[in-house]
Amino acid sequence: MTKKSIMIKSTSAATLSGDTLPLSAIHLPALMAFEAAARVLNFARAAAELGVTPTAMSRTIKILEEQLNVRLFNRTTRSVSLTEAGTALNVSVAPALASIRAALAQVGHGADRPSGLLRINLSYVAYRILIEPHVDAFFNAFPSINLEISLDNQLSDIVSAGFDAGIRLGRKVQNDMVAVQLGGLQQRVVLAAPDYFRERARPERIEDLLGHDCIRQRYSFGGRLFDWKFQVAGQMVHIDVQGRLIVDDMHSVVDAAVRGAGIAFAYAAFARQEIAAGSLVRILTDDSAIDDAFHIYYPHRSHMPGKLRAFVDFMRDANRVASIQQDDLKTGVRLSDRAVE
Repeated sequence: MTKKSIMIKSTSAATLSGDTLPLSAIHLPALMAFEAAARVLNFARAAAELGVTPTAMSRTIKILEEQLNVRLFNRTTRSVSLTEAGTALNVSVAPALASIRAALAQVGHGADRPSGLLRINLSYVAYRILIEPHVDAFFNAFPSINLEISLDNQLSDIVSAGFDAGIRLGRKVQNDMVAVQLGGLQQRVVLAAPDYFRERARPERIEDLLGHDCIRQRYSFGGRLFDWKFQVAGQMVHIDVQGRLIVDDMHSVVDAAVRGAGIAFAYAAFARQEIAAGSLVRILTDDSAIDDAFHIYYPHRSHMPGKLRAFVDFMRDANRVASIQQDDLKTGVRLSDRAVE
């Protein structure tokens, strides 16, 4: 490891030499003691300001002078003044310590009032269900935080990509990540546009889906088609649906269903606007599937940035819903192998 060093120079060759002194030899408290004494020119007052005894202050200054091999103060029983070397050192040290104090104050202020740019990576499905409805309220609550939202369906390496956090379905994240659940388990339901049934019979049983044009979804990560699975009478039933249209995201599935291109199998929460507007209706209302909940994940840190803590807490509370009881899970299908949505 390369040792860092501090170069202390004087305008006079008779004072400080140009030799480099290892930074490890001089502790920050010694420089703070020097700066306080140089500012008030009184060791007793400087000691009181730092909460130490005058004896400790004198000893600290003496050790610093020995380390630098130069006298920093002219001291008599009645007065204290800076030497030429002391003046030169104070010109550099005082602004540096002021900058450090200002930076520490800013960090402390940020903990109370979170601020800055927060970069989040997530799928459009997660954004529409969990984040989009609450963005305005979040901005009102935290006016000093800016959001950058990156939408994709891949399992991105959020650290290398420079994101503060990511949101994905399920809890499958790297070991060094923390995962916090947002919202409840996701219910996938069967949907279609009313116009789709003008010339077609409405399905009454899940087997009837085999005779319909179903809009299938392919995972962009892995390439396989999503399985249409249902829990019927305590048994898992897989329907090998067919259809002319295959897309790789749920947004396209829902849009195609609204246009009457076929029957969709999508999250009820994702299609809530279309359902409320009547452009999509639920069919086979007794049959659905249960997916995992979405989770926000981020690197494990001893000190979590205030802006990230504000976002996680706000969105968790905003999306808090009544959890599905454990007994109800026995009658649903939990597709925990879903890596990306």
